[in-house]
Amino acid sequence: MAKPLPTSVRNHLTGLRLLLLFTVICGLAYPLLITGIAQAAFSSQANGSLVKNAQGKVVGSSLIGQNFTVISKDGKTSSPDPRYFQSRPSAAGADGYDPTASAGTNLGPSSAVLVTDYTALKAAIAAFDGVSPSQVPPDAITSSGSGLDPDISPQYADIQVDRVAKARDLSVGAVQALVTEYTQGRTLGFLGEPRVDVLDLNLALDKLG
Repeated sequence: MAKPLPTSVRNHLTGLRLLLLFTVICGLAYPLLITGIAQAAFSSQANGSLVKNAQGKVVGSSLIGQNFTVISKDGKTSSPDPRYFQSRPSAAGADGYDPTASAGTNLGPSSAVLVTDYTALKAAIAAFDGVSPSQVPPDAITSSGSGLDPDISPQYADIQVDRVAKARDLSVGAVQALVTEYTQGRTLGFLGEPRVDVLDLNLALDKLG
């Protein structure tokens, strides 16, 4: 008759069996089940809410903002592209909108750096869009807490209409109509503020001309 294993050994073997069982259930079966449900029922969201242009090329995500710039001829610098609506500033990463470096500026209202930067940025935006600095809304010069906000306020979109229309040789009315079309109301009718998804609006512009 075989000698029974010591209690300590039996306890360790039991623990090992439980470890393997829960590794299979929680580490393999459950993630595969949830991934399968997500792909079947919410494939777009599960894959990052990717947005494609008219040619079927992925150009961004509806959840993450991006810059719309034009590269200089020497390829060394970039500047805002006047043909596109511009996003709000981003402090996420060196060039902004880096999903691996989501963050705000961490500058408080008493910061002299914040005041200086915002004053300069407001003047630059006013000059770029051909409006008075007093017409520049807060979201045009402030980054979101995440630095990834894909939306701007209708007020910021409105001050860009004339500039975009002129750069694309379109009527102001046609561009303004697009802004109105792509303005989303408050979530559930009362949460948040009206907003405009910049990427969707710019893709619609490319279709218009």
